[in-house]
Amino acid sequence: MRTGKWTGKKYSAYRVLHEAFQIIESRTKQNPVQVLVNAIENAAPREEVTRLKYGGIAVPKAVDVSPSRRLDVALRNIAIGATSASFKSKKPIAQCLADEIMAAARNDTSSFAISRKEEVERIAASAR
Repeated sequence: MRTGKWTGKKYSAYRVLHEAFQIIESRTKQNPVQVLVNAIENAAPREEVTRLKYGGIAVPKAVDVSPSRRLDVALRNIAIGATSASFKSKKPIAQCLADEIMAAARNDTSSFAISRKEEVERIAASAR
């Protein structure tokens, strides 16, 4: 809902999320809110890299991620994965969002959010 095509379209975002929850419930036979919570837990990075300046040199250093940032990054990556999957595709955005949430809840590496999390954590591990 923040930038691009969806800027300020709150009702459209609400409708898309409602349709995605209906798809998730029909496929998994579970509570869609619980599936979303599991997806957020799996997609949230535990540590990331920041840049420290020593003298004139920028040195990467791995730092732990605060809980609020973990939530924000996980939700952002799920949304970006869904919008990029539906862009120039015949699949509607609700279907792509449901697929992304279910893949993240299963901890599947085909999910954009899970692959981004693993990439960030791999970079942080090398910066330790």
